[in-house]
Amino acid sequence: MLSVIHRARKSLGQMLVVLGAVVLSACVPAGGPGTPPPGKGGSVQVALLIPSGSGQSQDELFGQNLENAARLAMADLSGVNVDLRVYRTGGSPAQAAALAKQAVDEGAQVILGPFYSEEANAAGVAVANSGVSILAFSNNAAIAGGNVFVLGQTFDNTARRLAGYAVRNGKSKVLIVHDRNVAGEVGKAAIERGIASAGGSVVGVTSYEFSQNGIVQAASGIVSTARSSGATALFLTADTAGALPLLSQLLVDNGIDRGTIQFIGLTRWDIPPATLALPGVQGGWFAMPDPGLQAQFRARYEGAYGSQPVAVAGLAYDGIAAIGALASRAAGGAPIGKADLTQSAGFAGVSGIFRLLPNGTNERGLAVAQIRDNQVVVIDAAPRSFAGAGF
Repeated sequence: MLSVIHRARKSLGQMLVVLGAVVLSACVPAGGPGTPPPGKGGSVQVALLIPSGSGQSQDELFGQNLENAARLAMADLSGVNVDLRVYRTGGSPAQAAALAKQAVDEGAQVILGPFYSEEANAAGVAVANSGVSILAFSNNAAIAGGNVFVLGQTFDNTARRLAGYAVRNGKSKVLIVHDRNVAGEVGKAAIERGIASAGGSVVGVTSYEFSQNGIVQAASGIVSTARSSGATALFLTADTAGALPLLSQLLVDNGIDRGTIQFIGLTRWDIPPATLALPGVQGGWFAMPDPGLQAQFRARYEGAYGSQPVAVAGLAYDGIAAIGALASRAAGGAPIGKADLTQSAGFAGVSGIFRLLPNGTNERGLAVAQIRDNQVVVIDAAPRSFAGAGF
C-alpha cells in the first residue's frame, strides 16, 4: 500500500511504521537499544506541522500523537534546546504551504511534517528557496527530492530488504503479482528494482483488477503462471486493507504449491493483528521495523500519555531525534543543511537505524518476519549498522 498519498485515504497512514537518537558512532546506541545517549548540544528552532484542525477525529488523533512523540523525544535529548513550534494544517495543502512560509519567516531552521503527501509537496514548493528542509511524515517517494525528505518506510526500502533475503535463501525466481491501481504499479516497480539489485530474476509479472470479482477471476491464472514460469517466490503488492485476505486464500484454493513457492509481501501483514489468523498468509514473509525497539517506544509513550501511540507517532520521534543530533550545527539560526541530514552514518531511531538519502528518500534497518501458526516470527533480525547484512 502506498500510504499517505491522498487525504481521502488518510486511514492508510496508520500502516506506516517507522529510542533515543544521535548520529551513529557504533552499531547500537550507548546503553543498549532504546536508551538515548547524550546529545551533542546546541539549539534549534523546529516547526512541527500536524494535521489537527480539520474537524475530523482521525486528524486530531494523528496530530496529537505526533506532537506527543516529538515532545517525548525532546525530553530524551541531553544538552540540546529544541524550540518546538506547532502549526495545525487541517490536512490542507494550501494551509500547509502558508504555514510553512510563516514558520520560516518566524525563524524555523527545519520543518517536521506535514502528514499528508500533498501537504508536504505544497510546503516544499512554498519554502524551496529558503534553504529550510522538510522532514515529511510520508512514505511516498514521489514527493521526495529537493528540500523534501520522507521519513516513512518506502516501498523501495522494503523491496530491497526482502529481495536480498529471498535471493540469499534460494528464492531468486520471482513472479510479481500486483494490484491494477496506482499503489500496485508503484509497488511493482519497486519490487523490480529490488530484485535486480539483489541479483535475482523476475520470471513474470501478473496483475488483477482491484475488485472482488477481479481477484476471483485472476486467481487461477496467477497460479498457472507461477507453475509455468518456474517461480520460487510470489512477491505480492496486496495489503491487508485491500486484496490480501481474499487473494491469498484463493491462491491456496487454486492449488499454489506452498512447498516450493514462497509468498512475500511488500506491505505489513501483521496489521491488523487479525490478519495473522488467515490461512492464506501462513508462512509468508514481510518486512518490519525492529519489534523490540518498537515495543520499548510503545511502553514509554503509554507511560507518559496513558495510551498506545498510533504507528506514525514514531516518525515524529525519529525526526526530533535526528534534528537534536544535528542541533550543534545550526549555529546562528542557520537552517540544518542537506549535507548534515544526509550523512552516511545515519541515526538511531525509535524503530532502529535509518538515514536520509540525497534524493529525499530513506533507508531503514528492517527485520524480515514470517507468519507461523498465527504468530509473527522474526527470521532475520534488523541490522544494527549500515555496514552489515540487510543493506
